[in-house]
Amino acid sequence: MKKIYGQLTIFLLAIAYFHPTLIHAANLKEERMVTSESAVVMEMNSGQILYEKNSQERLPPASITKIATAIYAIEKGNLDDYVTTSENARNVDGTRVYLEIDEEVPLEKLILGLLINSGNDAGVAIAEHFSGSVEAFAEELNDFLSEEVGVENTQFKNPHGLYDPMHVTTAEDMAKITQYAMKNDTFKEFFNTINLNWDGEGWDTTLINHHILVRDQSYEGITGGKNGFVDESGFTLVTTATRGSLSLVAVTLNTPYANLAYQDAITLLDYGFTQFENETISANEPFQSQKEKTFITTTDIAYTKRVGEEVHQQVSENGKLTIVGEDDRLLQSIQLEEVKTKEEEKQLKDQIIYAEEEDDHEGNLLPYFTLGAIIFTILMALLFLTQVKKA
Repeated sequence: MKKIYGQLTIFLLAIAYFHPTLIHAANLKEERMVTSESAVVMEMNSGQILYEKNSQERLPPASITKIATAIYAIEKGNLDDYVTTSENARNVDGTRVYLEIDEEVPLEKLILGLLINSGNDAGVAIAEHFSGSVEAFAEELNDFLSEEVGVENTQFKNPHGLYDPMHVTTAEDMAKITQYAMKNDTFKEFFNTINLNWDGEGWDTTLINHHILVRDQSYEGITGGKNGFVDESGFTLVTTATRGSLSLVAVTLNTPYANLAYQDAITLLDYGFTQFENETISANEPFQSQKEKTFITTTDIAYTKRVGEEVHQQVSENGKLTIVGEDDRLLQSIQLEEVKTKEEEKQLKDQIIYAEEEDDHEGNLLPYFTLGAIIFTILMALLFLTQVKKA
C-alpha cells in the first residue's frame, strides 16, 4: 500500500510539473513559470506589473528596440515626408527591406518596414532623416525615452538593435515603452499589421509580419508584437493582447529558442487574463479622509486586482488615494482634488462679496472726493486773491 501511495505521489508531482495550470496554482511566482532569463507581464491601463522575473536586469534587446524607434518617428515626424536612403543605410547588416542608395521612401512606409519586416536599413534611414547620424539619433531617442516615456534603465546606441555592449534595456522598461506606444492609434495599427505590399527599387514583394502570433492571429485578442534575435541577446519578444477590460503586454528577454519565447509569452498572457481583472473608479467619485475632508477623482482611475480579491481604499489628509490588495501590495496611488465644504465655500463667497462691496464703496465715494477737491481748490484760490488785494 505504501508503494502505491508513493507511486501516486510521484505521478501527481509529475503532472503538476508538466501541466502549466497546475504549476501556476502551486506557486504563481516560481521561476519555472517561464524559461526566459527575464520576463514581465503588465496591465497597460493601470500600469501594474502582474508577474515579473528579473524584470530590472539590463540585457541586450535585439530588434524589439524598433518599438522605441517607431513611436519616436511617429510622434516626432511627418509620415508623409520622403526619406532619402544613404549608402550607410543601404549597407547595414542583418534583416533589411533592401533599400537602394538615394531611394526616396515615405517615412510611414519605412516605419512599417521597420516593424513588420524588422528592416535594419529602414531604421538607419529613419535615424539619419531625424538626426543626421545613428549616433546623434541614439542620444535623442534616449532623451525621449527618459523624459517623455519615463524609463530609467534603458540606453540605446542604435535604432535597430544590432548588438552593442552598451545597448541595453530591461523587460520592465520595454513594457513601459510599449505601454506608451500603444496609446498612439497610428502605432497600434502598424504594430498589428499582418502584411504589406512592398514596391521598392530593390525589392518588390509582400512583407509578412515576423511575429508568429500577429502573423497567424492565433492568440485570442492579439493586438501586436515584435520579435528580435542576435546571438548575444538570445530570442526577445514583445506581445500585446486585449480581452474585455484587460490590455496586457508580455516581454521576454534572452530565451534560448524561439518556440520557448512564444510559449513564455502565451503563458504570461494566459496568466494575466485568467488571474486578474480590472476595476475602474469613475471621475468625480467622492472620498473622505478620517478628518472628513472631501476629495474627488478628476479622471477615471483603473486598477488591476486578482479575480475576486477584496481591496482596501484609503485617502490621506492631503488627498492621496491608495488602493492595496489582500497581501498589502500597492495596486494604485493617485492624488485627488479637494472639495470645499459648504461652510468653507460660504466663507470664501462672503470674502469675495465683502471685497466686491469694498471696491463698490470706494467707487461710490470717488465723486464726493472729487467734488470736495474742486471746492477746496476754489476756496484756496479765493483766499489767495483776497490776500493779494489787501496787499
